[in-house]
Amino acid sequence: MTNLVTGATGTVGRQVVAELLRRGQSVRALTRDPAKADFPDGVEVVRGDLTDAETLAPALEGVTGLHLITFGGPYFAPLETGPRILQLAKAAGVRRITVLHGGGPSLLEDAVRESDFAWTVLMPVEFMANALEWADGIRTDGEVREPFAGRLSAMVHEADIGAVAAVALTEDGHAGQEYVITGPQVLTLEDKVDALAAARGRKIRLVELSEQQAVEQWKAAGQPEDVIGFLLEAYGNTPPVGRTVVDTVEKVTGRPARTFAEWAEEHADTFRS
Repeated sequence: MTNLVTGATGTVGRQVVAELLRRGQSVRALTRDPAKADFPDGVEVVRGDLTDAETLAPALEGVTGLHLITFGGPYFAPLETGPRILQLAKAAGVRRITVLHGGGPSLLEDAVRESDFAWTVLMPVEFMANALEWADGIRTDGEVREPFAGRLSAMVHEADIGAVAAVALTEDGHAGQEYVITGPQVLTLEDKVDALAAARGRKIRLVELSEQQAVEQWKAAGQPEDVIGFLLEAYGNTPPVGRTVVDTVEKVTGRPARTFAEWAEEHADTFRS
C-alpha cells in the first residue's frame, strides 16, 4: 500500500511522512521542487503542484492513501482544483483520504466530504511550531513581543497531527470522521514563554503589544491585510475550540498528546543565541 502526502514539505506534511515511514508504510511525497525536499531514505519524492491537478496523475499511480491540504500558492490561497484532484484519485484507486482543514471553507474539503472515499478531516488548533516565529526576537533581544497576553490556546504538537493522519490513512474506523486535534493543556502566552525559557536555559521577557503595535509589526514582516485581520480575530477572540482540550490524539493513536514543554526541549537550540 502506497500513501501519497501532498504539502509534504510543510510543517504538518513532514510529520505525516515521518509517521507513515515509522509505521513501515510505503510513502510518496509530493513537492514542486524534489531537489530541495530533503526527505529521509525510504521516501519516494515526486514532482507535482496541487494548483495544476494534472501533474498529480503520475504521482497517484498505485496510491491507496492520500493526504491532502486545501491551499496552494502564496498566503494559503484556497485551491480551486479540488474536484479534479478527486477525479484523478478515484481513477487511480485511492481508498482513504485525510484532509488538513485550512481554517475555512474550501472547494477541496467540500468535495471530499461529498465523496464516497473513506475520508477523515483533520482540524488542528494552533500549532506549537508557530512559536518558531519568536526565535529571532528571543535570540537577539531575549524577548517575545505579542498582543493579547491573556489569550489561551490548547496548541498541538505538529507530530501529533501527523500521527493522527497516519492512523486514519492506514487503519479502519476513521471514515467520515472530523477530528479536532489539540494538545494536552490550555496555555497562556506566559506559559509558553516560560517553557521556552526553561528549555533554552535563559530568561525571556514577554512584552505585550497593543493591537496597533501588533498590526505594525505584522505589516513590517510582510503579512497581507487578510492575514492580519485573521490574526487579530484569532488571538483577540479565540473561539472555544481553540482553547478547549480534547483527547483525540490519545483516542486515535493510543498515547497521550505531546506537551509544549516537550516541543520546547526538542527545539531549544533554535532559541539560543
